[in-house]
Amino acid sequence: MCMAVPSRIVAIDGAVATVEAFGARRQTSLMLMTEDVAVGDYVLLGAGGSFAAEKVPEEAALDALAYLTQVLADGQA
Repeated sequence: MCMAVPSRIVAIDGAVATVEAFGARRQTSLMLMTEDVAVGDYVLLGAGGSFAAEKVPEEAALDALAYLTQVLADGQA
């Protein structure tokens, strides 16, 4: 089972985005995206994080990040 962590797009250069989650930044390809994305949008990354797979509504992304923060704080992960 894999867990997808919503990541916020902080920069876009062509078909590559820089995304951030929990203070960590990485480069990910936008080639598989079927809808347009912009800086500030949240995406789910595919396994390994090499490709953005799905755009996520901001409210859902923030809820998921808050939940994951609590899980980590409680030592459940």
